[in-house]
Amino acid sequence: MIKFLIKPITIIFVLIYFSSAQAGDAEKGKKIFNKCKACHGVDEGGKNKLGPNLWNIVGAPIAAVEGYKYSKALIAYAGEAGNWNEENLDAWLKKPKNLVRKTKMIFPGLKKDEARENLIAYLKANGNN
Repeated sequence: MIKFLIKPITIIFVLIYFSSAQAGDAEKGKKIFNKCKACHGVDEGGKNKLGPNLWNIVGAPIAAVEGYKYSKALIAYAGEAGNWNEENLDAWLKKPKNLVRKTKMIFPGLKKDEARENLIAYLKANGNN
């Protein structure tokens, strides 16, 4: 009887581990966001800086923050991709110029998966979505 329970219990444990591991930690993401602060704010109703304000960005339409002038390349990408979701945000944060070659964003990207997951968790925490 125990042999039959080991495999399902192992599968459940692995699923719980990986789903929580990919959830990200917003507090750690807040520290990572310090790299972004020179160009972006994340306050509700905050002003755009060199880059757009990122309040409520997760789930929002790409290249649509009011009052910010986006590159033609990002506007074209927005027509293909629609909204910022965790998948395309992850690709963007990994290396923006790999996702949108002619973007005007100069940030080179975050190489570590965990750093991107945490930053996305922080961005999600700073919005209504």
